[in-house]
Amino acid sequence: MGKLSTHVLDITSGTPAAGVVIELHAIESAGRRLLRRVVTNSDGRCDAPLLAGDALLAGSYELVFGAGDYFEAQGIVVPLPRFVDRVTLAFGIANPAENYHVPLLVSPWAYSTYRGS
Repeated sequence: MGKLSTHVLDITSGTPAAGVVIELHAIESAGRRLLRRVVTNSDGRCDAPLLAGDALLAGSYELVFGAGDYFEAQGIVVPLPRFVDRVTLAFGIANPAENYHVPLLVSPWAYSTYRGS
């Protein structure tokens, strides 16, 4: 069975982003449903997969990262409203037998992602 995982890298400092609040939502016909709310550890990762085994289903999902709050906690001052604040990554899981790793590389001014394994 597959799993869903993520991690956050602060590309401003070149270090893992510890303390980032992440929400995982399932996107359903009735709207969004919150599945998990976690905080990244000292390695910028979650302590366990966001979904694994029978809990990982084919479908549409969103990861919402509290990047703006993270940078504020790091003492980085940016004009308000923040240019990068809550980063929402919408993605699909086609085959729940596979691993889906959805990392976030982020600064106060830019972000990127990719599908890892």
